[in-house]
Amino acid sequence: MKSWSARWALLLTGALMIVLPSVLLAHGVSVGDKGYIQETFGVRLVPFLYLGAKHMVTGYDHILFLCGVIFYLYRLRDIATYVTLFAVGHSSTLILGVLTKISVSPFLIDAIIGFSVAYKALDNVGAFQKWFGVQPNPRVATLVFGLFHGFGLATKLLDFEMDPDGLVQNLLAFNVGVEVGQMLALMVVLIAMSYWRRSASFLRSGFTANMLLLVAGLLLVGYQLTGFFTAQT
Repeated sequence: MKSWSARWALLLTGALMIVLPSVLLAHGVSVGDKGYIQETFGVRLVPFLYLGAKHMVTGYDHILFLCGVIFYLYRLRDIATYVTLFAVGHSSTLILGVLTKISVSPFLIDAIIGFSVAYKALDNVGAFQKWFGVQPNPRVATLVFGLFHGFGLATKLLDFEMDPDGLVQNLLAFNVGVEVGQMLALMVVLIAMSYWRRSASFLRSGFTANMLLLVAGLLLVGYQLTGFFTAQT
């Protein structure tokens, strides 16, 4: 009979195999959504709120990063603090990036986002303390990576040339939707993890789970860097 640790490892491996294709296209926007954004005129609060929530719920890079952030957080107050820091960073660069029209290669931004997943996995297993004798501030790291996550989406939205009429209102609605989607996704993750934490296997299989997060992050980094260098040729 397989141990609970082995079962969880197999479950997480299967889940990653299912979502990795979407992870590798982390900030992609569907053809239908792209067409809607390009053809929309005026203020459309509800549709943009929906699009924002949809992006977060299907944005597996965000979900993987948040899983890493809350993996060893048990108190709701601590979880709320880290999620708020991530939301502040994500919201700031999403809005400012679109309004100021600052654009960077989406391949490079998504590579950094993949790195954030790998970074958090290594942080969770104490790799930096073991390798360098230094433990980076996890709150600062969460805020900084939140800035990159938001900038990644802003870079994509700039490609769609949103109509300036109602731009601010639609952008704010989109951002609210992103935060709503984040809370919905986080609730599902917390419920799943609360059951997992009740089992004796949680601490034993924690290392395996974080190694899977590390692999997912590195795959995303490699994929995006390959796309970047290929596009230069």
